[in-house]
Amino acid sequence: MAFLCAACVALAPLGFAQRGPAATGGLPPGFGQPAGAGLFQKNCAKCHTAHGVEIGGHTAPALASLKAMTAENVYQAMASGGKMEAQSSALTDRDKRDLAEFLTGKPLAAGNAHAMTNICASNPPLPNRLNASDSWNGWGPSPDNARFQAYAGAGLRASEVPKLKLKWAFGLPGGGSASSQPTVVFGRVFVGSDNAAVYSLDARTGCLYWSFMADSPGRFAPIVGRISGHPGSKYAVYFPAGSGITYALDAQDGKLLWKTKIEGLLHISNSAALADGKLFVPIAGTETFAPMNPNYECCRSRGGVAAFDANTGKILWKTDSIAEPLKVIGENEKGKQVWGPSGASVWNTPTIDLKRKRVYAGTGNSYGPDPADTSDSVLAFDMDSGKLMWAHQEFKGDSFMVGCRPTNAAGGECPQKLGPDWDFGGSSVILQHLPDGRDVLLAAGKGGVAIALDPDHEGKLLWRTQLWRDKPPTPDGLVVFGGAADGKRVYCPLQRPGGGLSALDIESGKVDWVADINADRRGQIGAASSIPGVVFTGGWDGILRAIDTDGKVIWSYDTHRDFQTVNGTRANGGSLGSPGPSIVNGMVYVSSGYIGVQNGFPGNVVLAFGAN
Repeated sequence: MAFLCAACVALAPLGFAQRGPAATGGLPPGFGQPAGAGLFQKNCAKCHTAHGVEIGGHTAPALASLKAMTAENVYQAMASGGKMEAQSSALTDRDKRDLAEFLTGKPLAAGNAHAMTNICASNPPLPNRLNASDSWNGWGPSPDNARFQAYAGAGLRASEVPKLKLKWAFGLPGGGSASSQPTVVFGRVFVGSDNAAVYSLDARTGCLYWSFMADSPGRFAPIVGRISGHPGSKYAVYFPAGSGITYALDAQDGKLLWKTKIEGLLHISNSAALADGKLFVPIAGTETFAPMNPNYECCRSRGGVAAFDANTGKILWKTDSIAEPLKVIGENEKGKQVWGPSGASVWNTPTIDLKRKRVYAGTGNSYGPDPADTSDSVLAFDMDSGKLMWAHQEFKGDSFMVGCRPTNAAGGECPQKLGPDWDFGGSSVILQHLPDGRDVLLAAGKGGVAIALDPDHEGKLLWRTQLWRDKPPTPDGLVVFGGAADGKRVYCPLQRPGGGLSALDIESGKVDWVADINADRRGQIGAASSIPGVVFTGGWDGILRAIDTDGKVIWSYDTHRDFQTVNGTRANGGSLGSPGPSIVNGMVYVSSGYIGVQNGFPGNVVLAFGAN
């Protein structure tokens, strides 16, 4: 029992020593070794300690953060395409399931909503027309990804924002980390959970229309569009899960219409875009943590974008973010082949330019010793063929992997010089129209630099503005999930001690002001959202703030607390991360409880605020 005791001593303070049958493989609580305990001690305990271990500028999730997650979320991290795929490559599928249930204390597939007490009394037919002006559909209310809602759709004036009050809270059953942004269409909220479920709720009351269990969770905002070829179905809800499977459900009743898997070594970490009958899905690599397993043959995963026929789910094209073919470039110390160039993940929602028939996406860092020419870049793809039309690279030579040293003269899969990890991969590119008739592409990333590019001249740089003051950002980054733009300014949330929100003139790049937010040491990470006169931004401290266009905080709400929910599910809020707020019809919706890479406060709640 000495081996078991070592694991229990490490885990007992967090409540892992005693488990129910679901987490112990059928054994009574406290009797025998829990399934997964030995696996954890052998494979995971070195990094996932009570406080988490910092490795290469990133902190491994602490035990409390893992415990707060769903079993589905932990399992997906180890499965094909997950962040921990390389580290868990020697484990069987049963091992991964046992580990996931042991660490979380929850069974897999715990999020089905059939037993909820707030089922809607009826499910009226959806209208024949989707009104885009009063929707927040997907990552933003429009495919330009400006995350700006005009008053016609917002139904909320700047003067009414200080009057916002909580109207209802919906608990995500079995959830532990809120990563899905609410989509609001037809007076319904569509939102996902890390329990791998997707829910359809009434936007005014929070009652439940339906739920659907996917094969894996994901970090996405569902998007709704018209679909044909499926008798009885008028509109579909589209979303990509982390495992690489994209789904189309009937928006009326949640019935599965199609699902398609993108094959290969990949992961999906953000929302799809929908335009012109096509669904555009971002693709990310999976090998950031690969050097921690020297028996893994690295690195062959790449970012990119795939286009689907929205009616059938057929993949029309899939284009890598790196044009150069993969090749063997060496061996590591175990004699395993090293491949490259790789990386350049796209973990932002693609931006659609119907005028030029272009799809824009930002990319992340490279992997391995051969940096790609298109990492840390903004890319433009042809909308119909997927051909890469042009690329603007902002940071050259940025190859970053957790577990590598700053210099690695010995070679292997590590970069010769470890890069700063300054992705443009998390923030969606913003397309804006200037007063003089020109268009401009705006982007900001983890390196703390905002840029403007000319879409008519192959991404020519128009201006560049440095957003950091005293010292360059760490690998955690300064601007992570991006900002909002209102036709005059672009607003960038700042992940730094105290947080902040930078407002830049979109014509010149000049910083007009930086809002004093007084957040905690981790600052603001989630995407900003805006309406005329107000910008909403959330941070690691769990506080949702509204800032006027002079940089003054005019309203705030602390979501990091317990909530009484309309569905009777026990729920609490936590950090506000990747999913920004959605604003429509006089209401503000947000998911609270994002854990992310900085051990954020866990949570499992969707909140709805209204001024009336």
